[in-house]
Amino acid sequence: MNIAIIGTGNVGGALATKWSHKGHNILLGVRDANSFKGKELLKNPNTMTASIHDAVKNSDIILIATPATMAVEVAQSLGNTEGKIIIDTMNIVMGRGPAGFTNTSDALLANTQSKDVVKCFNTTGFNNMQNTEYKNTTIDVFVAGDSVKGKEVAIKLAKDAGFAECYPIGGNDKFELMEKFAFFWINLAMFQGQGRDIAFKLLKR
Repeated sequence: MNIAIIGTGNVGGALATKWSHKGHNILLGVRDANSFKGKELLKNPNTMTASIHDAVKNSDIILIATPATMAVEVAQSLGNTEGKIIIDTMNIVMGRGPAGFTNTSDALLANTQSKDVVKCFNTTGFNNMQNTEYKNTTIDVFVAGDSVKGKEVAIKLAKDAGFAECYPIGGNDKFELMEKFAFFWINLAMFQGQGRDIAFKLLKR
C-alpha cells in the first residue's frame, strides 16, 4: 500500500517503521524536508519525504498522527482526499482538541472530502506499537467508523504492525467512545502510576 504519514513523532514514527518493513511504501508528509521530527525514519526501507499535499496525492491511505489541537489545520492542508482512506490516531485529552468537536475524527470528516475516515491506533501508547508482545501474548487494538473499506484496511495494517487482532467496535457514532477508551489507558498509565508498559487484550472463553 502507498501510505502517507502526517505527523512523524512517536505514533507516526512507530507505525511508519513497522509498515515500511512489511513492504508498504511510506510517504512522510512534512512541511520542511530538511528539518522535521523523525528524520531517522528515512533509514527505513520504502520511505521518503514529500510535501503534505504531494504525500496525500500519491497515497491511497493517510495516517493522521498529529496533536488533536491541529486536527482542523491538518485536515485543511491535505488537499483533495476524495476516495482516500484516512486513519485517525488522535485523541482530545482534557479538552485539548479542535473547537466545536467532541472528537477528532468528526473534525476530519467535516474538513476533508473523504467519507472513509476511521479511528484506530489511538487506544494505546506508541511503545506498544513498537513492541506488541507481552511475554507470550500479543496485544490487540480497535477500530471505529462507518467506512467498511476503511476498517478493512485498518485491520490489515494493524496486523502488519504486529497486533494480534483489530476489533471493530462500531461506526462513526463510536468515535467518542474510542477516545474515552484511550483516556482510560492514559489514566491508568500516567495518572494511576501503572506506567506505559500496559496494554489491552480481548479474551474469549
